[in-house]
Amino acid sequence: MYEQILYDVDDPAATITLNRPKQLNAWTDQMAAEVKHAVAQAEADPAVFAIVITGADRGFCAGADMKLLQSIQAGTTAAPPSAALDANPGRTDMEDYRGPYSYLSSVRKPVIAAINGPVAGMAVPIIAGCDLRFASDRAIFTTAFSRRGLVAEWGASWLLPRLLGPSHAMDILFSARKFDAAEAERIGLVNRVVPHDDLLAFVRSYVEDMAANCSPTSVSIMKRQVWEQLDGTLGPAERDSMKLMLQSFERPDFKEGVDAFLAKRPPKFERIDGAD
Repeated sequence: MYEQILYDVDDPAATITLNRPKQLNAWTDQMAAEVKHAVAQAEADPAVFAIVITGADRGFCAGADMKLLQSIQAGTTAAPPSAALDANPGRTDMEDYRGPYSYLSSVRKPVIAAINGPVAGMAVPIIAGCDLRFASDRAIFTTAFSRRGLVAEWGASWLLPRLLGPSHAMDILFSARKFDAAEAERIGLVNRVVPHDDLLAFVRSYVEDMAANCSPTSVSIMKRQVWEQLDGTLGPAERDSMKLMLQSFERPDFKEGVDAFLAKRPPKFERIDGAD
């Protein structure tokens, strides 16, 4: 079914690999449809605790494919992807987080970017819409927009200030300069930088630790809390958390978590299938 990505499930992770290595995995409409379809498959699969997005070979994603940009400039359009790829992942009641690429923040499971190489242009808001970002020490970043006569696309003007603060966000948006993984970690664009050859093993280990010790339901609820409350104030967030806390007392995961701690054994939490 997939032409431009690879999709693999190995409990507890689903890995989506952008797979146009000769083009540094430049983004196309076909790739967008395939990624969205794969995310929907992973969200619905109880074997998947977290979804990992990475790139094939030496790049993560070079941004929009230049042929796509040229077709936009010329006013022409390519044939749309097959209707067989139509998918609708994410929580349907998180309307503001279900844009063409921001839908990643509405997905019920953690979405992790394993950044193995260059990230440019629209790939920046895509990784910013992931929940966690781990980068190879060889990764390079650039927003690129201002150098193409473009603007902060796909929600980047909302996402980046919240991740980095306004000053760092405007720096990388205005200048569109290239910066390395160490700076990306320093300004908060990535959570951690690891040696290039260890990246996927590190991310795999991170997901395995969560899957072995953390309630999938709790993680899913906390993900929603964080994203939806980015625009709110403390009072409503605290009241919402109190309501959710009382609900958590009634779920079997709470009893299992306490029993496992007292018995000094790993917890056995039920996986979630992504259904509303």
